[in-house]
Amino acid sequence: MIGEAAGLVIGISLGWGAAATITLAVVLAYVSGFAMALLPVIKQAGLGLVAAMRVIWLGEAIAIAVMEIAMNVVDYWLGGIQVASIWNTLFWLGLAAAAPAGFFAAWPVNHVLLKHELKAGH
Repeated sequence: MIGEAAGLVIGISLGWGAAATITLAVVLAYVSGFAMALLPVIKQAGLGLVAAMRVIWLGEAIAIAVMEIAMNVVDYWLGGIQVASIWNTLFWLGLAAAAPAGFFAAWPVNHVLLKHELKAGH
């Protein structure tokens, strides 16, 4: 969510189109999502970066993908990603609707991944 929101703010503030803004938001979502998953695994399990990445990469990649698809579809459909400025109310309404959509879309995916030990619970 942090990377997604940052990407949307940056892309819209720079006047980028929807495709470029979504691309930036997805990239930043992956960067922040992996970082947030890696740090606890490194700290709690005492693993190095590469070993921790082996633990979390598949589960995080799948969960973030599902979350990003849901969030971007909702945000695009509502028009929040197509506004000219982050000061437009529609931008914030789109983000406010997209965040729970991403959460609820990823929730069952995370449950299945954890159940089948494809994602580390930290």
